[in-house]
This record gives sequence, C-alpha cells and structure tokens, in this order.
Amino acid sequence: MWLVIGLGNIGQAYEKTRHNIGFRAVDFVAKNSSNIQNISKSSFHGELFKLKSVLYLKPSTYMNLSGKSVQAVVNFYKIDMDNIVVIQDDLDLAFGAVRFKLAGGDGGHNGIKSIDAMMGKNYLRCRIGIGKPIHKSAVSDFVLSNFSIEEEAKIEPLLGHIVKSIDAITSGEELSIIQSKYTLKTVEDLK
Repeated sequence: MWLVIGLGNIGQAYEKTRHNIGFRAVDFVAKNSSNIQNISKSSFHGELFKLKSVLYLKPSTYMNLSGKSVQAVVNFYKIDMDNIVVIQDDLDLAFGAVRFKLAGGDGGHNGIKSIDAMMGKNYLRCRIGIGKPIHKSAVSDFVLSNFSIEEEAKIEPLLGHIVKSIDAITSGEELSIIQSKYTLKTVEDLK
C-alpha cells in the first residue's frame, strides 16, 4: 500500500493559496476518479481517500502539525517509509517547477519539519515550485497568498502532470526514471 500526502491548511481562506498546492493535488485526484473512497476517521486527523492500493491524505492539523496526521495513518495501515510520497509547495523553485527528492532537508517548510520530526526523513518528496517573494520578510504572506490569475490558469495542467507522476511512482517506476520523465524547470515545460 502507498500513502500520498498532500500538504496544506484546512479552511476556505487557505483553499487557493500557494501553500495548499498539495491539498489541491489530492482534490484533483478525488475529483477525477469515480471509484475513490473517503475512508476518513477522526483518529487520522485528516481526510483520507483510497483509490485501489493508494491512500491519499490531506492532514487537517494545519501545516505545522502535519506529522501527527501522517504518523496516525502510517501506524494504522503499517505503511513502509519507502511507500510514502509527500506533495509540497517549494519556495526555492520557480512557479510550476517540479522536482522529486528522496529524504534531505526541510528547506524551512513547516509541514516537512513536522513530518521529519515524527517519522524521519526517508520518504519521497514531490516538490512543486510556487516562486518566491523579493524580500525574505514577506515569505509568510507570500505562501498564504493566492496564485495570480495567470498562474491559476496553469494550475490544472500542472496538477494533471503531478498526478501522472504519482501514478508512475505508485506503480513502481524507478526514481531515476520519474526524475527524468516528470521533472519540470518551469510550468512552461509542460507539454
């Protein structure tokens, strides 16, 4: 069994923010899959969906406590760390860039920090570029802001690309093949 975690914050105010691109990826799967099941329980601290042998999790703990939700689901289903994928926003990548990385640092991302603290670092990350503000002092406001109209128009094709990459990962494709096939430098690389 695989566990795919989309990071984000709950609540309508955060729905379309840059920080919620992980949630939006899970929502995209749910919207486009007729046989997906919602198997949420309060003990999971999040919304959990099942599609074939893949679980999709949206932690409802807010970003900074995402690890609590991940740990609850991993322990309940006894999921191996090699079968965990976290979809996260990344300030250090240009808007629409996509990178895949096993383990590594948290890059200042509080959701990743929380998961690392609870679970360790040995899981695959699907990092989606959201761009970055000019001034470092504006980071908090930037990640909690909505995408521009121009960027929002490119989100759906980008999410489609992410879902294809997740399907390949959960089908057992080698990481090197995933990286060469699905890495994007910018959203303009989407074909």
